[in-house]
Amino acid sequence: MSKVMYKSGASYVSCRAGVYYYTRRVPYDVRQHYASARLSFSLRTKSNAGALRAAQSVTQRLEDYWLGLRLQNMDIPAIHLVKANHVDDSSPLMTEAIENYLRIKGNDDRIFVRTAQRNGHYVAKLLGNRPITSYSTSEAAQFRDWCLDKGMNINSVKRVFASVRSIINLNIREYGLDGSNAFSGTYMPDRHDAPKRKPIPNEILKVIQKRCQSTDDEARWLIGLISDTGMRLSEAAGLSRDDVCLNAEVPYVDIKPHPWRRLKTQGSNRKVPLVGCALWAAQRAYTASDSAFLFPRYCDEKECHSNSASAALNKWLKHVAGPEYVIHSFRHSMRDRLRAVNCPSDMIDQIGGWSSGKIGEGYGDGYSIEMSVRCLLQIKCN
Repeated sequence: MSKVMYKSGASYVSCRAGVYYYTRRVPYDVRQHYASARLSFSLRTKSNAGALRAAQSVTQRLEDYWLGLRLQNMDIPAIHLVKANHVDDSSPLMTEAIENYLRIKGNDDRIFVRTAQRNGHYVAKLLGNRPITSYSTSEAAQFRDWCLDKGMNINSVKRVFASVRSIINLNIREYGLDGSNAFSGTYMPDRHDAPKRKPIPNEILKVIQKRCQSTDDEARWLIGLISDTGMRLSEAAGLSRDDVCLNAEVPYVDIKPHPWRRLKTQGSNRKVPLVGCALWAAQRAYTASDSAFLFPRYCDEKECHSNSASAALNKWLKHVAGPEYVIHSFRHSMRDRLRAVNCPSDMIDQIGGWSSGKIGEGYGDGYSIEMSVRCLLQIKCN
């Protein structure tokens, strides 16, 4: 595709081979600070609207930077009358804010702690370990670009920013600090680069379940349980034997928080009927386990080892089902399978532990086990 330059003088956007670039000459009075008289770099998007929005942000940042360079060379009138009066920023340093955040939250979940520490230290590494209200919005934009340059997709960058915002906001509220959170409202480009997990088709699901039953070991019991319940991997791997109710009129698993495994949301606390391959897997795991845990290979009194389980199970699943499928694909499949039998959307949310965000979500006791199992029986593969 030939190069296309848009006529809008304020956009500085060009397109090459379908990818948009920011192209602009450096003003003469600041050119000594640059190795080239012309700027040209990718905006990392194939969307015209996205490129224009990104270019607007880049233009504003450049104008602010160039203004700073110009002011450095200006003589400030009446400088001898300015008092040496420096305002101290008494807000905690970024690393201190992380410690405060974890202490106040009181959440000792290993992944929660690691995520907060990692994302907060990213900021300290790039922008300096400074008082949290001293960071500027332009530095937050610089941090966004740094995350993208590290190879993060846009959804990952948004999660990093959400974590950093939470750390700073909680410290500001808890200690009554003056100042603002520079990481609030940072522009996020529409890059469309987040991976989309595909649901597993029914014909492949049947193959997976048959392979689980023929292999008949702990790892395959875990996959089988997830395949017909749509549970998250950590939810299934962190079950205790007491969470499994096989003698009830409708067998089910009671998904609830434990010291070794917390739940993602309040709506994740639920009872899910066991049918098909899930019932077989629960029975096999319950009988085989000689500990308090349903899957002792992946769980102990300290923590649920869902990350290590994920790597091993995904490797096997990709070999059986194809490289495009992962354990989390079962949750996407479950939603599609329940839709196909006209299961009510709020019942789907209850079975999968999804939060709908509706005001009435927490009202009442929800659907009974007997009502939920009717839909699950319609979708079982064997």
